[in-house]
Amino acid sequence: MSPTILKEKGYRFFFFSREEDRKHVHVTCTDGEAKFWLEPEIEMSKNYNLLRTQLKEIEKIIEVHYDELKAAWEKHKTT
Repeated sequence: MSPTILKEKGYRFFFFSREEDRKHVHVTCTDGEAKFWLEPEIEMSKNYNLLRTQLKEIEKIIEVHYDELKAAWEKHKTT
């Protein structure tokens, strides 16, 4: 199960169930996908086919929605 947390600018932000405990978010769009750590700071973990400009845009979206993403992670991990 991979619940969608946020959709913005053509990107879908989601978590995978039963994955590692370190807070992170997966992002996908028509061009590819990436994984970003949320802690200890926002940092790209993996990238599959996304351009540097797309990764910067995604990171800005994560910054804007950081508290929302962290709260969704906590809720997701406790259910």
